[in-house]
Parts: sequence; C-alpha cells; structure tokens
Amino acid sequence: MSGLAAAPVLSVSGLRKRYGDTPAVDGVSFAVGRREIVGLLGPNGAGKTTTINMILGVLEPSAGSIRVAGLDVATRRSKALERTSFAAVYAPLPGNLSLERNLRIFGLLYGVPDVRARVDDAIRRLDLDALRGRKCGVLSSGEQTRASLAKALVSDPDLLLLDEPTASLDPATARDIRVKIREFAAERGCGVLWTSHNMFEVQEICDRVLFLSHGRILLEGDPRALPAQHGKASLEELFIAVAREPLSLEQGAAP
Repeated sequence: MSGLAAAPVLSVSGLRKRYGDTPAVDGVSFAVGRREIVGLLGPNGAGKTTTINMILGVLEPSAGSIRVAGLDVATRRSKALERTSFAAVYAPLPGNLSLERNLRIFGLLYGVPDVRARVDDAIRRLDLDALRGRKCGVLSSGEQTRASLAKALVSDPDLLLLDEPTASLDPATARDIRVKIREFAAERGCGVLWTSHNMFEVQEICDRVLFLSHGRILLEGDPRALPAQHGKASLEELFIAVAREPLSLEQGAAP
C-alpha cells in the first residue's frame, strides 16, 4: 500500500505534439503527486492547453506517454478518464438543467457510488445549496464557475485539472475557492494541475510550478523561492521574463 500511495497521480513523460513542422509541445515530462497542487504556467501559446487536452485524451500525442493513477491514457483511456475531472470557465454545465440535476447526471455517467451523497457534498463544499434547483443557464458567471467546480468534485477524482478556475470570481470568492480546493485535495488525496495567469493566486495555492515556453518546460520549482533564484522580485516579474526573455532564463538555468 505504501508503494501505491507514493506513486504519482499524473505522470507525463517525453510528451510531444507537432502540427506539421511546428512543435506545440516539445518533450515535456513532469509528475503530480497526491495532495499536491502543481501550477502549469506560461504565456498564451506556450503549450498549456495542448498539454491539458492530451492529458484529457482530446488530442493524441505525437510522442510520449501519460499515466493517470497508473493507467496509460493511450491504451486505457476510459479507465484513466474515470479518475480525472476537469473544470474551466469556458466549459459551463448545460444551461437547461438545474444545478442538482446536472451534478446527478454527471455522477451517473461516471458511475459514482452513492451519487446523492457525492452531489450533496460537492454542493456543500462550494456553498451552492441556495442554487441547487436553479437552471445553470441563468446563473451568473461566478456561480457558473462554482457549479463547474462542483461537477469536477462529484466523481471524487484522483486527478483534478483546473484551467483558470477562478478567472470570473471576485477576490473574496476566489480566495474561498482556493481554500476549498486545497482542503479537498488534502482530504481526498487527489493531485491538482492548475493553470492561471494570476501569479498572486499561484503563489498562494501551488506547491510547485512549471513554466512552459515554446512547448518546453523552462523553469520548475517552489513559486515562493523561484523568482529570487532567477534574480526577479516577484513571480509576476518572472512570468513576464518567461514571456519576453525565455532564452536568457534558459541560459541562466543551465549548469
């Protein structure tokens, strides 16, 4: 059992995706452990969304491997995706169904045991009880974001993929969501891969960050220590340098 507990929830090795002669993801390798929140960062076009889509099985890699909870996504896609949940502001729940019905249907699709209890738990965690009977199409953008996060928690995943999960939330609600996701990961033993352009949020929530540039991992480390290691005053300043001066950072990181 200890060996299983020590195994990463997500293991990505030598991942590549090419479109013709253009590499979108170019030899990316990393892992996410249980109860660990890892930030996948980088400017637009760095390869974050392509990487997430390959983890979700939406895109087929040109090379490399992805394992979720020990399951190879290439050969056991359905089983791997049963252990994976995804939430993003651009993937709202169907608007013609109530929040509770959406969550129940999602739980049934994933074969979740005791669906009612799991739905109630997700609604409670995201403070959505007052909205459980409302159709998702009439929810505000912030409410829809929390509803999408509730959907991601219903299946009790091993891996939680969150793409800009607090982008439409006010600062107070965003802070509460970060606390709730941290609590969920700790209680349920899941790993979280988190993308964001909010460096304050990343520094607060992430145990480790990966900076992508031109489809490659340029930097990796503790978000609270990484800026000083590269002569920057803040994580935001480091992010800007990754976007504008990746070659200088890569040279500085070389042994």
